[in-house]
Amino acid sequence: MTTGQAADKQTGIIIVTHVDYGSALLRAAEFITGPVQDCTCIQVDSSLEVEETVSRLKEAVDRLNNGKGVLVLTDMFGGTPTNLSLSLLGSRADVEVLTGVNLPMLLRVLANRTLSLTEMADLALKAGCEGIIAAGKVLRNKTENKKEQ
Repeated sequence: MTTGQAADKQTGIIIVTHVDYGSALLRAAEFITGPVQDCTCIQVDSSLEVEETVSRLKEAVDRLNNGKGVLVLTDMFGGTPTNLSLSLLGSRADVEVLTGVNLPMLLRVLANRTLSLTEMADLALKAGCEGIIAAGKVLRNKTENKKEQ
């Protein structure tokens, strides 16, 4: 493998959420960025047994890991999607699980997929937090600052 080929490898991404929230997030991201590769969504709902969902998670990790690892984005800490995803951590060093997925987080991750798994997780965490803004408060502060000038 040449250095150029190694640099082209991307971290795989799995979005694991209640029902179809993850699919909707991915569709929104693709609306903004265009088609995305090496990314999949797994929905957790009452139609699948726990063992089937965990099996799908493991299969997706194996399929999407091309040597850079897999970042698993889940909707909320303590929820079933996260709890099932956490089962991957004990047996695999090539997986990281991050909770609280939102569109800013997903977009940042998709734009930086050649980073290491640890770097991507740190970037995703920062982007997710920065994407949460009390818009009314920001606008009120801007208005107050203009009045003071």
